[in-house]
Amino acid sequence: VQLQASGGGLVQPGGSLRLSCTVSGFTLRLYFMSWFRQAPGQERDFVAVSRVSGGADYADSVTGRFTISRDTNENTVYLHLSSLKPEDTALYYCAAGPTPSTTISAYWYWGQGTLVTVSS
Repeated sequence: VQLQASGGGLVQPGGSLRLSCTVSGFTLRLYFMSWFRQAPGQERDFVAVSRVSGGADYADSVTGRFTISRDTNENTVYLHLSSLKPEDTALYYCAAGPTPSTTISAYWYWGQGTLVTVSS
């Protein structure tokens, strides 16, 4: 099983980025896929989850600014980040699990993280 996260970088406040998480070794359509983030010196926090049924849930801090989606043909999950703020700066991780949980321990597989830095 592999989850390869990419797409991070340096962006100015108000800007946008698209993160990708390409997976292999399991059937994407059968798993809930989430993004978490971890800012320096802080705990890893839930950001968004893509449900198996096609819906999505978001943390309050990113609702209306971030969008999670998946492409089962490409075995990839995306997180589109817009209206970025300095407080969005963090390592962003993708994860796969059997439930749409906001809890780290509920996830079985994790990617390596991709760094998003929001700064002018």
